[in-house]
Amino acid sequence: MISIYSTAEVSSKAKIGENSKIWHHAQIRENAIIGENCIIGKGVYIDKNVKIGNNCKIQNYSCIYHGVILEDGVFIGPGVKILNDKFPRAISPDGKLKNDSGWTEGKILIKKGASIGAGVIILPDVTVGEFALVGAGSVVTKNIPPYSLAYGNPAKIVGEVDRSGKVINK
Repeated sequence: MISIYSTAEVSSKAKIGENSKIWHHAQIRENAIIGENCIIGKGVYIDKNVKIGNNCKIQNYSCIYHGVILEDGVFIGPGVKILNDKFPRAISPDGKLKNDSGWTEGKILIKKGASIGAGVIILPDVTVGEFALVGAGSVVTKNIPPYSLAYGNPAKIVGEVDRSGKVINK
């Protein structure tokens, strides 16, 4: 059974998997795909065409923009921003308001079991590897290998973690 809180805004063109829960004031745009057994927290924004695997948890007030794929079992902490515009500007060089056609979209892939800490910002064209752990408040500007512990601004690899997130080498 899918549970969608009454104040959530879910596009009729979004696909929500069985046993997923969408909490207060979340917004899920058209053609977003959310897998089974996911939890989408209060105030979360999921943009059009985002793909989220099974058993993912996205905590309160995170924003996930189009061009993002989350594989199964990904954890997104509160207030995470996963961005997609490689050259963010409100206007084009000729002074006109930009729209989707003036956008240079980057892709982001967060692989199975990865954990993204609270307040992390991930810039376009990044892959976070399987079961990697990105510490709270980090800014991810380049790929994070599988099973890596990374944190800082910009995020740097500082160790390794196991599948449970326990640090095994630092």
